Amino acid sequence: MKRRDVLKSLTLLPAIGSALPVKSPVSDPAAEPTPVLTPGPKPMPDLHRQAFVMDGHTHVMSRELVLKTDIGQRYPDGTVDLPRAKEGGLDAIFFSVYTPENYYPGRFETKNTFRVVNLALDQIKKNHAIIELALTASDIERINKKGKMAAFLDLEGGYDLYGDLDLLRALYKLGLRSMQLTAHSTTNAFIDACNDVYTWGGINDHGKAVIKEMNRLGMVINVAHASNDAIIQSAAASRHPVIYSHGGFFKIVDHPRCISDEAAKAIAAKGGVIGVHFGSLFNNPAYWAWQKPNNPIKVQPNPQPKTPRILMSQVTTKTIEDIDKEFARELPFTFNETIPDQYWMHVDQLAKVIDYGVKLVGEDHIALGSDLDGGPELPREIKDISDYPQITLAMQKLGYSDQRIRKILGLNWLRVIRQVTE
Repeated sequence: MKRRDVLKSLTLLPAIGSALPVKSPVSDPAAEPTPVLTPGPKPMPDLHRQAFVMDGHTHVMSRELVLKTDIGQRYPDGTVDLPRAKEGGLDAIFFSVYTPENYYPGRFETKNTFRVVNLALDQIKKNHAIIELALTASDIERINKKGKMAAFLDLEGGYDLYGDLDLLRALYKLGLRSMQLTAHSTTNAFIDACNDVYTWGGINDHGKAVIKEMNRLGMVINVAHASNDAIIQSAAASRHPVIYSHGGFFKIVDHPRCISDEAAKAIAAKGGVIGVHFGSLFNNPAYWAWQKPNNPIKVQPNPQPKTPRILMSQVTTKTIEDIDKEFARELPFTFNETIPDQYWMHVDQLAKVIDYGVKLVGEDHIALGSDLDGGPELPREIKDISDYPQITLAMQKLGYSDQRIRKILGLNWLRVIRQVTE
């Protein structure tokens, strides 16, 4: 199943009715063992070059895990690798490891989560000349002063469908500092996902216990993919700011993965941040109008029986190696080649979405969460992460002040990380 299809149906589930110093480039020939022709430098505004730039949701480790590749190499496809991230002026990224729906029916989600977290740590260590692991905002600043990128480890997808707190603590000890509460697009034992059947009316008591433990540990709570009620309740339950790492706004595109104005205001009121996704599906009304007639997703009724459907049965006919092989056929996640010209948005449309968010909740609560290598249908001007300066150019065309742009490019993420981890 393609990742985009997870947003359309859940057929894998059991069927039931502070400013940083100016950046200095770092090159490491050892991190690029395969000779590849490097394109010439792309235009980069001085502001982008000097600003702290952080992406709130960038997929890593999926292809590295199942295709046995190295993120330090320049890939000929996909949208993220470390050489191209440096070219895009990235100083830090939410190093978002992913446990997709593929692994849930066989109950391999916990094993896969620990595999990808361990692999992320190994790949960061292997490419230490370019990137280092950060556990706090101060770590990010220290790493950047050395001219390196900082990786802030974030989990998308269920670390354990039941939400075992001991497993959560173990992941924290490994270096995980941010986690999405839902099991990607699947309702788990403690929180409703926006695209699945609603079971808990938002979050239940165990969901509050997970939030309380994450607060105690100093982990960033990510409510992307949660239902509207779950987002609002999670923001209310948390002592710390929460984030919505990647998505659009429901008033612009009425896809249930997009955040409502009410939920966005609840996150902002708690001091949190909303990361704007780079894809047409969540940001371009013309594209959504073209897709919507054949898209079965709709807001689910509430309540449903008090057992999430993913826990009602277990598939035992496949090994995790079988799932790896199936998942490998989906990689890399790229969809731009399928977009007709009339539905393919420009970066100025993405800037309009950013501006909608700024007007709704203020410039202190909007940032960027691209979902690169996660399958977004990118704007024409953005081919991969090396084109990140196009976002800065688009915001400059809106007449945004340098300080506002700096906040959106990364300082807002840094502030929340500091509040939560320090």
